[in-house]
Amino acid sequence: MQKKITASLVGHKSNNMFAKIKSGRLIVGLSFSIVMLPSLASANVLEQFKSFVNGAQSAMGDFSQQLVKIDAATNTQRVFSTSSGTFIFARPGKFIWTYQKPYEQIFQVDGDKLYIYDKDLNHVTTKSLGNSLGSSPAAILFGSNDLEKNFILKEGKSKDGLEWLEATPKAKDATFGQIGIGLRNGFLEAMELRDSFGQVSLLTFKNVVRNPILSVGQFKFVVPKSADVFDSN
Repeated sequence: MQKKITASLVGHKSNNMFAKIKSGRLIVGLSFSIVMLPSLASANVLEQFKSFVNGAQSAMGDFSQQLVKIDAATNTQRVFSTSSGTFIFARPGKFIWTYQKPYEQIFQVDGDKLYIYDKDLNHVTTKSLGNSLGSSPAAILFGSNDLEKNFILKEGKSKDGLEWLEATPKAKDATFGQIGIGLRNGFLEAMELRDSFGQVSLLTFKNVVRNPILSVGQFKFVVPKSADVFDSN
């Protein structure tokens, strides 16, 4: 039997339907290795990130993800699941996050409603979002530009060759206690999502295209033939 893990891209509660996904997968949510913004190479990390948010109204590319457990006593990390896939987003609040390995699963938001499609089970779960983006990782990646409304932003320490920005949700019941955003010379290259269970989701991205041309109805979800549909509201 596969073990379920819980995370949250939108909303604050760990029992959110959006949070329940297969072992080895943690939607977040979600960071992108966006093409370099040349004029920002000498800017501080907060200025670089704000310019990325303002300049990247849409993006598409590939992602890889690791879920690790940190041993507080030894300060070591153990990877216990990996996943990979593709993403596409358009601000504010529209995205398609597709897991391809180890299992096929799609998280899609059209701006108003979330659709979760599990290919193995051939069923779709839907949920109205309302104001659920709030102080979730999705608000950073796909939301509007008013990040400081829901997050406390400050510069972190440099590590792994990256400059890091720390985003702490203002909401006390947020699933993630801290979100780290790693940049290098104007590139947004990495993200760390730390939850209250001592787990960290590490994300890296490649083959990213900033502000691609999107088709009409790009984010309109089409229910696969014969799939069962469940409303989680």
